[in-house]
Amino acid sequence: MQVWLESGTRQEGVDLLLGEDLLVDGAALYIEGRQVGRKVDVSNADGQARARAMAGSVEWILLDLGEWKMIPIENIVAVCDGCPTKVAARISSSEQVLGAAFALQIGVDALLVTEDILPTALIAKSQRGEITHVSSEIEKVPFALSELEVIEVKEGGIGDRVCVDLTSMLDIGEGMLVGSSASSMVLVHGETIESEFVPTRPFRVNAGASHSYILKGDGSTSYLCELKMGDEVMVIGATGTSRIATVGRIKIERRPFLLFRWKDDNHNEAGTLLQQAETVRLATSSFDFVSITELVVGTKLMGWSGGVGRHVGMPISAEVIEK
Repeated sequence: MQVWLESGTRQEGVDLLLGEDLLVDGAALYIEGRQVGRKVDVSNADGQARARAMAGSVEWILLDLGEWKMIPIENIVAVCDGCPTKVAARISSSEQVLGAAFALQIGVDALLVTEDILPTALIAKSQRGEITHVSSEIEKVPFALSELEVIEVKEGGIGDRVCVDLTSMLDIGEGMLVGSSASSMVLVHGETIESEFVPTRPFRVNAGASHSYILKGDGSTSYLCELKMGDEVMVIGATGTSRIATVGRIKIERRPFLLFRWKDDNHNEAGTLLQQAETVRLATSSFDFVSITELVVGTKLMGWSGGVGRHVGMPISAEVIEK
């Protein structure tokens, strides 16, 4: 993806500068003195129809946007996908940059921005440069899980339970790592398994008590009660994969808990509290899923042992004891 600058001085990462190698003369678009396409006002349906009619017949279409930004961009990106016509969009605010750069998971071919929006546009250009191909598959990377053996299950009182709702869907087998200790967490499965009593919530993990740790997208930890819309968390697959997902909402309600404790392969002990509900499930070492209400001593679960203490979510070498 290219970045075109409307005014100012040429900077590293800027591909074309308006008034020098880029020129807009009326509706005609020139690059290095050669007419390459047209500027089209797509603020209304007629303008969008004109832009769609140009797909395949010009090298570039520069979209001049009105009040509606993303829908016109998506419409023209869709019709130009797979044809030689490239799409540029004149962007008027930083908030529009990522939407245009990744519209329909394809994105425009160029952003025309002012100098104050340029830093955001250059970040988007860098992010686009990291994508070598468009794929419907979500990027997953290996993640080393360990086996945890349940050593105690008991009633855990009533408290504030946190559901983590994501902006993306979870697959069966995926969930999040949570626990009362930052050094040892259990894999809590997403609400993706069908039941005759309640509908699935395939974007949700009923993650437990508000004090619990959760593993975030950058490898740090956070308390569940600290999470907020826009944060990134680590989604873990029971087969040993991980990916990053964005939090869309945190839902906190008073609910009854079950407390359970486990020991890991090194005989270190930890535990957590989860809502006492049949829909809260854990991943077992046999790649099955067990409800928290059916958990018994001796059950082998999938989890993770970080092995070190944390300070404001970051691992530290100092000794930290959590009970």
